Amino acid sequence: MRAVVAVIGKDTVGILAKVSGICAEYKANVMDVTQTIMQDLFAMTMLIDISKLSIDYSDFADRLKAAGTDMGLQIHVMHEDIFNSMHKI
Repeated sequence: MRAVVAVIGKDTVGILAKVSGICAEYKANVMDVTQTIMQDLFAMTMLIDISKLSIDYSDFADRLKAAGTDMGLQIHVMHEDIFNSMHKI
């Protein structure tokens, strides 16, 4: 099972480290990362393997969202099946 993590906000030092650290803490493996900075706007998308999560998926998503709030970012976590369904034509 995989999920997509989207992170958007003002660029600051440590965003990738913080988000990937939370993933590691709860046994979510980061499979792919793309990020860009447009002036001072940071945008990142991660594909993570959640098959070995050490906590419930919704608790994990809440933890990332809370970390985003603490850092002044928006972090959204979406199960891959939902992501794919939303993006099918």
